[in-house]
Amino acid sequence: MQLSISDMIMHAGPMGQMVMLTLLFFSIASWSIIFMKIRLFKKAARETDDFLESFWSSKTLNDADDAAKSFPLSPEAAVFSAGFSELQKINKIRNRSEDDTRNEPLEMQLATMDNLKRAIRKAESQELSDLGKSLPFLATTGSAAPFIGLFGTVWGIMASFHDIGVRGSASLAVVAPGISEALVATAAGLAAAIPAVIAYNYFANQLNQIENEMQNFSTDFLNLVERDLLSRV
Repeated sequence: MQLSISDMIMHAGPMGQMVMLTLLFFSIASWSIIFMKIRLFKKAARETDDFLESFWSSKTLNDADDAAKSFPLSPEAAVFSAGFSELQKINKIRNRSEDDTRNEPLEMQLATMDNLKRAIRKAESQELSDLGKSLPFLATTGSAAPFIGLFGTVWGIMASFHDIGVRGSASLAVVAPGISEALVATAAGLAAAIPAVIAYNYFANQLNQIENEMQNFSTDFLNLVERDLLSRV
């Protein structure tokens, strides 16, 4: 008589069923994160392309800031908004002491760029942190799920050998059902771990690419600001 996987799970002992429920939780949570991140990364990439097009076609930074507000999921838009906000604060301080800053050496003027650079670096770090949320759960699933499944298998085999001792028979008909039920836990652990590992590696690579793109944009933005300072000297 052949048993389906669901029948094997239903006939498993309490420990085996608890292991399967744990693996089911890991699997459902992992797939939820995977689908959520796929949508998020696609929207972020689309909004980034639109923002960069708007940014380079804007005549002033104020126009670019207005455009950035329309792309809340774009990392580059968030970095620009943070940098532009800090730049406005710097300009307000400089305008209050305009007479003193006219004769200020170029080195002192460029030194104010340090605040802008720190604000941009902080924004980059925050964006990467937001995009990378929940990814550690995928890494945990990929590393822990196989061992949880293996634990269920070992426990099931132990129970099978106990049954053999009670029945006093070691025939294949007695051993096979319990062993097959135990091995289902290992298969379930691998089924939960493999997609999680693949997804984690994929999203980690996407984050590296996004980080490089943000750094390139930040460099271009800082160059624009520095050229503007030099033109005023």
